[in-house]
Amino acid sequence: MHYVIDDYTDPWRKPDTVLLLHGSCESHAMWYGWVPVLARELRVVRPDMRGFGLSTPMPRDYAWPLDTVVDDFAALMTQLNIERFHLAGAKIAGTIARRFASRHASRVQTLTLIGTPPPQREHKPGVLPAWLKKIEDEGVASWAASTMGARLGSHFPQEGVQWWAQQLMVRTAQSTALGFVGSIPNWDVAADLPRIACPTLVITTEGSALGTVQDTQRWQSQIPNSRLLALPGDSFHTAATDAEQCAKAMLDFARGARQT
Repeated sequence: MHYVIDDYTDPWRKPDTVLLLHGSCESHAMWYGWVPVLARELRVVRPDMRGFGLSTPMPRDYAWPLDTVVDDFAALMTQLNIERFHLAGAKIAGTIARRFASRHASRVQTLTLIGTPPPQREHKPGVLPAWLKKIEDEGVASWAASTMGARLGSHFPQEGVQWWAQQLMVRTAQSTALGFVGSIPNWDVAADLPRIACPTLVITTEGSALGTVQDTQRWQSQIPNSRLLALPGDSFHTAATDAEQCAKAMLDFARGARQT
């Protein structure tokens, strides 16, 4: 597993750590807008999920057990001798983060979920087979470009849209993308929500394609000690389109949790 650590804190301090988890067909590079906000106060750990970025690609028939992905990140933090930390997940990584916080309650100081789908991601009939066929026939970049409208919304700069599809997501191995995208609908963390013990911040946009603010509030309210922040806009990849605002909200949330 490839990872990057960003730490620009004062060398005499013992800062808290935040673990940032990226979404499907991305890597640690997606957090470029977060690092300048967080790394002066927190040690920032940005791993590439198994199969993605500079981590080892996975075969197409890999089953993608959710608990195994969680175990990867738990083992990384143990190897780094970091017992407790803040945790943030974007998009489907918010599902991974919810399971992580449920299973490893003693390790997570705060949880931030940004542009996260419902506890079980359900696609409209025919969408998933069409996605898999497009990845198979045309490659990851073509599929990414075709889904970018909902992902980044109507106000993200066109140059940014092209970068996301043609330079970031395209680096995902086709075998990894086919297996992962096909497995996501099997992940269900509904039972994990009431077991999340840490303070939790859920961030969405008012026009997210993942659901209305009320839809998000329905599952967010099942997490004890949680709050919802709805930003203007119509993207669902809020961690990308509103990076600085989300990072500042996460940092303020972490500060508040330390003071209580």
